[in-house]
Amino acid sequence: MAHNNMQSPQGSGRVKVLIIDDSALVRKILSEVLSRDRSIDVVGTAGDAYVAREKIKQLDPDVLTLDVEMPKMDGLTFLRNLMRLRPTPTIMVSSLTEHGADITLDALALGAVDYLPKPKLDLAATLSDYAEDLVAKVKMAACAKVRPLTERRSVSGGSLDARKSADAVLAKRRGPRHFRTTERIIAIGASTGGTEAIRDVLTRLPPDAPGVVIAQHIPKAFSTPFARRMDRLASMTVHEAEDGQAILPGHVYIAPGDRHLLLARDGTRYICRLDDGALVNRHKPSVDVLFRSVAQEAGPNAIGVLLTGMGKDGAAGLGEMRAAGSPTIAQDEATSVVWGMPGEAVALGAVDHVLPLSRIADAVMREADAMDITKAAQGA
Repeated sequence: MAHNNMQSPQGSGRVKVLIIDDSALVRKILSEVLSRDRSIDVVGTAGDAYVAREKIKQLDPDVLTLDVEMPKMDGLTFLRNLMRLRPTPTIMVSSLTEHGADITLDALALGAVDYLPKPKLDLAATLSDYAEDLVAKVKMAACAKVRPLTERRSVSGGSLDARKSADAVLAKRRGPRHFRTTERIIAIGASTGGTEAIRDVLTRLPPDAPGVVIAQHIPKAFSTPFARRMDRLASMTVHEAEDGQAILPGHVYIAPGDRHLLLARDGTRYICRLDDGALVNRHKPSVDVLFRSVAQEAGPNAIGVLLTGMGKDGAAGLGEMRAAGSPTIAQDEATSVVWGMPGEAVALGAVDHVLPLSRIADAVMREADAMDITKAAQGA
């Protein structure tokens, strides 16, 4: 069955978790950490996908934690089958390597709700922070919307370039592009479910869209592969942001996973600024930090977009953008994996338009075109 409601599983308040990992030590650690929380019930563990398949039938878990790399059947193959036959909220447990990041991004595209690195066993303090994060993500996953794989786009490697639209190909043959002025900025924030939501928005934007700056809650090991993946998929050129980099139309700048991304001015240009300051809302990069900088530097020349995510990071910043004259858009509850961040923004009165994911890119471009018309009328 698909888990599509936002209520506690079966109304009991206790989340049933099945842990799937080939390492007995990791299974033990995850079980002990989760069992300390009274609202979580670890109903079983499995060392490989075949044992897991039987235990899912027997135990009907609400949430799975799934090792990316397992013997007999790898995590991606297992997840693909699971999401096709019995969609269940799944948290991937991955090594923080580039290879692990690529596989985890594939898993998110297949329908995994979230991911965590393998637990570090050396420091008790590190494990304490990890435990808090794991418990929060399991509780969130129990309320997440998970759809059958047939409703999602394939992630097969051969389809990456094919997703560039015919319009994008034709646009490149018309000679020099008449880009919109660099005065326009699109600022996007996201967390849980955000890698796929960002993909949806970016692949619908035209190659001459205004410059886009993005804060996605993501580890440093993941942000470079994520930017590369988006560059392959989108008609725009996608970068992992660098300090001092000029923000140009037709380009996207994704915050590195260990730095805040801020918008700054350098004369008449907008540029990226990276900051290694404190965590904000427990995150670096923080959406609130990005949105505040955009509100201060671009104001009515920017458009703010807040996508799916757990927590409230970005809600206040979107309010600051709206107060500064920016049109603001939030993803709706029905299409969000978790309606935490956009829901908080709506509750704060920070949102002009609440839209399903598939309509956000068109809405952004309508707002950008309206800005162009207004500037032309003013003789700018």
